[in-house]
Amino acid sequence: MEGKTISELLINDQIRDKEVRLIGESGEQLGIMSAKDALKLAEEAGVDLVKIAPTANPPVCRIVDYGKYKYEQLRKEKEAKKKQKVVEVKEIRLSPNIDTNDLNTKMTAARKFITKGDRVKVTLRFRGREMAHMNSSKHILDDFAESLSDVAVIAKPPKVEGRSMTMFLTVKR
Repeated sequence: MEGKTISELLINDQIRDKEVRLIGESGEQLGIMSAKDALKLAEEAGVDLVKIAPTANPPVCRIVDYGKYKYEQLRKEKEAKKKQKVVEVKEIRLSPNIDTNDLNTKMTAARKFITKGDRVKVTLRFRGREMAHMNSSKHILDDFAESLSDVAVIAKPPKVEGRSMTMFLTVKR
């Protein structure tokens, strides 16, 4: 058996190290001893010997009920997952000949996304003859970022990629 992931820790007879640092059931240090002695102590207590830090020198083992320990670890992982926020990337598409009211509507949408904590990818798409005037349309993205400067900051400045110019905005910290 080689399992060394969090869910597959080495237990009892799977531990092949000569010496281990042992931690008792209530979390107290029991010092460095041979793996056999540590296993005896665990068996006397009627629980398992679990290798919790295989990379340490010497490896750290703990006397604990393995099923209970595994359950606690899963609960901690679930708790951590609940607390983290997934940042989504929302896209707003513009065209070079966008009207002021349409632009304001798009800005309102972007403001809503940013205040929710998402990143916003602002894409200025060029079609046909619009390709010839790419440089003169850069001001649209600059104005867009300027009007949202109270809540957002430019994460990636405007960059031309094929037939479009993209810019990323994130929450101002």
